[in-house]
Amino acid sequence: MSRINLVLGVTGSVAAIKCKELTRALVGIERVKEVRIVFTTSAKKFVSRDDVREIQNELGVRCYDDDDEWADWGKVGDPVTHVDLAKWADVLLIAPLSANTLAKLANGLCDNLLTCLFRAWDLRANDKAIILAPAMNTAMWNSPFTKRHLKSISEIASSAKDDAIAGFIVVQPIEKALACGDYGVGAMAEVSTIAQLVALTGEEKHTREFLDSAVMYPSDYD
Repeated sequence: MSRINLVLGVTGSVAAIKCKELTRALVGIERVKEVRIVFTTSAKKFVSRDDVREIQNELGVRCYDDDDEWADWGKVGDPVTHVDLAKWADVLLIAPLSANTLAKLANGLCDNLLTCLFRAWDLRANDKAIILAPAMNTAMWNSPFTKRHLKSISEIASSAKDDAIAGFIVVQPIEKALACGDYGVGAMAEVSTIAQLVALTGEEKHTREFLDSAVMYPSDYD
């Protein structure tokens, strides 16, 4: 079993409060060699400073935000953070993926460290994978824009396949009582589900039953 480097992108959804729980699960996966986290500015509204300190100090995970994009760059030839992270990582997991960041990714925007990292990702590499775990209000999830954006990314990421085993995976959000008080589909998948997908990404050990319950297929975007 090859070990992987993983970047966890955390965006501005209330599900970002699960960041510490998700990080703990990820570092506990045997095949995960190292985890690094990239926070968007909005994500930091949901993740406390205490949680970030615990993630860094107790879990040993390096955390980045938009300020780090320029921290090591002063002249031509200096390191470019988003490029270096895109080269370093074998798996890019964005969990939670907000409606705002989804729209940015689908349209190729590069306005923060995470979107630049996504744009720099080598979609042609057979040994690299992207996992997206959307999280948003039910009305936003049901918006035709959401399926259009997911379909656009899926089509561009040519490695998306019918079996959804490698290359590009969208984790099906779940139905539950949401933070806004509504009840419906849109909540981020359970941490255990996301961790299991990470553990098996690129490994042909998925069961059809598990995939059908956890993953969106290209036909789901139509």
